[in-house]
Amino acid sequence: MRTVKLVISYVGTPYAGWQRQRGRRSVQEEVEGALARVTGEAARVVAAGRTDAGVHAVGQVAHFRTASPLPAERFVPALNHYLPPEVSVRSAEEAPEGFHARRDARWRAYRYVVWNRPGRNPFLVDRALAWPGPLDVGRMQAAADLLCGRHDFAAFCATGSNPRSTWCTMYRFRLAQRGPFLLVDVVADRFLRHMVRMLVGTLLEVGSGKRDPGEVQEVLAARDSQRVGPVVAPGGLYLMRVGYTEWGAGP
Repeated sequence: MRTVKLVISYVGTPYAGWQRQRGRRSVQEEVEGALARVTGEAARVVAAGRTDAGVHAVGQVAHFRTASPLPAERFVPALNHYLPPEVSVRSAEEAPEGFHARRDARWRAYRYVVWNRPGRNPFLVDRALAWPGPLDVGRMQAAADLLCGRHDFAAFCATGSNPRSTWCTMYRFRLAQRGPFLLVDVVADRFLRHMVRMLVGTLLEVGSGKRDPGEVQEVLAARDSQRVGPVVAPGGLYLMRVGYTEWGAGP
């Protein structure tokens, strides 16, 4: 048996998330179904991040074990032949023995996209959050800077998710205005359920003047999810990259 590592992109809108769920369509089910048709095996495909319903991925990493002799690079066209158009395998390569896409990941990078203009853009439905009001990106960045480092992010965790720990190390939290788009880039060693969407919702309140930047420290200390901003829509969130070396150590 060998281990093959995949990098996968997908539009999450039609799916209940990455992970298989009874009675609901998932990305994992689509990939495993395509793999079964290519290899004749019922292999489990394990991803680095269990993206929620409606969340997209540019660089999801996954692995599977197989006895198939098919060269690793040939899995790209073979799997894409059977996958639906909103899911695409970008690359495939042999992985070291024991490689695990989720457990071996050292960091994950997410991007949230905000369309910051009045009026509706029909081309961005389920692809970006529409925010028509003015935003002070400088205030938002000041708040984001306070969240970098290692903190207890219990306040930014979905109620009822019960993670093994709510401590995370935030390596990067940067905002950039690109014309009508506000891009929010977040890199951490791990993320709690709905964490990025809750962080963005809180920063949007800072940017619109409803909160002071320093309030995010009070929210962290309170460990109370009722004190954060709204959980913004999943359609603006993208899993961009997954890293397998220490942050800052190179690719």
